[in-house]
Amino acid sequence: METRVLPAHLQELEQKVAYAEQVKLITNKIHAAQDLNQILLDLHKEILNLFDAEGLTLYAVDTEKKEIFARIPHIDTVEEIRMPIGEQSLAGFTAKYLRPINIGDAYNKSELSGIHPSLLHDSSWDKKTGIKTKQVLTYPIVAENKYLMGVIQLLNKKSGGRFTKKEEDSVAEIAKGLGIAFYNLRKLAKKTTKFDHLVANNLITQAELDSAIAEARKGPMDLESLLIEKYKVPRAELGKSLSQFYKCPHMEYHERLLLDPDLLKTLNVDYLKKNFWAPVKRDKSGVEILIDDPNDLDKVQDIKRSFPGQNLRFAVGLRRDISHLLRVATGQPDPTTKGSVSDILGELISESQAEQAEELSTGGVDENDSAIVRLANQVIADAYRMGSSDIHIEPYGEKKETMVRFRVDGNCFEYMKIPPSYRRAIVSRLKIMASLDIAEHRKPQDGKIKFKIGDREIELRVATVPTSGLANEDVVMRILSATEPLPLEKMDFSERNLRELKAIAEKPYGIILCVGPTGSGKTTTLHSVLGYINTPDIKIWTAEDPVEITQYGLRQVQVHPKIGFTFAVAMRAFLRADPDVIMVGEIRDKETADTGIEASLTGHLVLTTLHTNSAVETVTRLLDMGCDPFSFADAMLGVLAQRLSRRICKNCKEEYRATKEEYEDLVYSYGAEHWQKMGSKYDNNFKLHRGKGCDACTKTGFKGRIALHELLLGTDRMKRLIQSKTKTEDMLKVAIEEGMTTLVQDGIAKVLQGHTTYKEVKAVAIK
Repeated sequence: METRVLPAHLQELEQKVAYAEQVKLITNKIHAAQDLNQILLDLHKEILNLFDAEGLTLYAVDTEKKEIFARIPHIDTVEEIRMPIGEQSLAGFTAKYLRPINIGDAYNKSELSGIHPSLLHDSSWDKKTGIKTKQVLTYPIVAENKYLMGVIQLLNKKSGGRFTKKEEDSVAEIAKGLGIAFYNLRKLAKKTTKFDHLVANNLITQAELDSAIAEARKGPMDLESLLIEKYKVPRAELGKSLSQFYKCPHMEYHERLLLDPDLLKTLNVDYLKKNFWAPVKRDKSGVEILIDDPNDLDKVQDIKRSFPGQNLRFAVGLRRDISHLLRVATGQPDPTTKGSVSDILGELISESQAEQAEELSTGGVDENDSAIVRLANQVIADAYRMGSSDIHIEPYGEKKETMVRFRVDGNCFEYMKIPPSYRRAIVSRLKIMASLDIAEHRKPQDGKIKFKIGDREIELRVATVPTSGLANEDVVMRILSATEPLPLEKMDFSERNLRELKAIAEKPYGIILCVGPTGSGKTTTLHSVLGYINTPDIKIWTAEDPVEITQYGLRQVQVHPKIGFTFAVAMRAFLRADPDVIMVGEIRDKETADTGIEASLTGHLVLTTLHTNSAVETVTRLLDMGCDPFSFADAMLGVLAQRLSRRICKNCKEEYRATKEEYEDLVYSYGAEHWQKMGSKYDNNFKLHRGKGCDACTKTGFKGRIALHELLLGTDRMKRLIQSKTKTEDMLKVAIEEGMTTLVQDGIAKVLQGHTTYKEVKAVAIK
């Protein structure tokens, strides 16, 4: 029978298919391997045959010793070889730079220097075996596109010549499979052996251990603390179990164990608390790191970035010990509440849950999980205790951490980060607390949370906003502390402004406007004015959205625009309810403005707010809105513009001699023609103030805020200017002539008094 010969191109195609199938078969066997030795030893011959090579070496990485090692099979033994990660060998170079190498002659120095000037071929193995290395193909074994797991190295083509481009691609495919296998096997080992010593020595039964793990996932206490306190496992034995598993010494906390403060200077302590590691000391041999999980590749990578080029020695410690060490190092007391944020986050990113991160991202933890509930509560409580006005929850998708920021004294700062797996759970929890629809992610929602801290009840105004990403939602919470109004004398008014504001507040009718941007303290100021005139013989109605400050004697009403109960509607209702004074939260439209002016002309004192930049601009804004200039001029008693500037911390305030440039900036901004009345000249006695930064102000130099004011009075001359619709700049000129100080001028006066800095004034007020 005649044998049919296939055409050359079909033979070539058949060979390519067979080769690809062989690569796939090897890769599948790698994924199916049960342990590292099986990968290193059992697939040795198959890979050699595939690449027609004389030698194959699979190196694994030893991160602690900064070495790669390989197990070389012989007839009846397995020999281990080791080499440093660096330019001293081809495999070491690939491990260091994650770059493949394909050379034709390992002893050709010019070929080696063409890759790297310091690259060498380690010939020691050649001398030992008697086999001279010629062709070499190395490829890094990497997991998750970032973790070095080892190096695969092929030696000497039997047919001679370099390894081909096809073989480079094939070894890359095999290296990819090896990376996944190495990584998964390391995780598997971590899952099953952490507490083997305890079980093997009858310190705890397997059933008790399983129960403790389940309890730790649900309750407030971490697993290690449960084992010690509830199951009476000796600390030393627990430490020994961890030491055996992680193959590094255990470091137990004692009073004489202290962290080197120099090592903490460049590190974020909150980050260290969250991730449970701390640098202990530095000596000639390197930096000693105390960590809860030396096998956590993410943490190890972060530590390496924190101490670049330095030798690292790892010791394993209990989470409670690491947290205590960090608290002692930073002078923070041991928390007595149900759990600090760091503790709660520790539960969220606990080992058992971290290993299930993929499952969690699809809904493994929900808004009712105990740690999520306590985390939401703790964030609100901490924000209130820190004097925050707003809380911002900002998810960035499933790959980046969710940021939580607080606004304190007008400035935002990062408070913490939440693992991305829990972004939906924390948002859903806050929406449940605010009685919002957790199934709705496409449109904004508004709600309120009533929250009790000790004996005090606070209210939070909640707003959700859909942001980019799959079902991402930002949550912003404004803290509305139901406090008593401050007396006018404590509102930082200048002598002139306080005197004139009291005078117009005592008028029987007219309108007083308080203007400024959101968060400038307008409502607080108006309530202080109401507190000044709040007596039993005066009936006061207020319409607010929301009711932020409550005081006895006022009849306060919450408006609901969604049902048609607007400020204008509320004001018309008040006019039928025998008022003396009406306070309206905000003028948002012409109808409200006209109603307010009408009420002020019919024998009522009206107080309200408006969003404008200055007192004089308020007049222009209302006229542009369509208000009658004659009616408004008759009604206007005064317009108070306001800003809030950060106050210098009283605990670390220091005096310093100002420079000539600083003095000239103050004179220019105040107005040289008006500066003389300040009575300040530049000499050796001209001093300003600043904050050095202390624990009380979290090293910022500022704590609290001070108000800047600009009070425009409705004098006869000003009323005539309004009626004639005079230009803003002309009205401003007249107002200053009549004694008004601008926001900038009031701010500079408070700079000279040592309350704030010129930089802070410039940040909130425009000349």
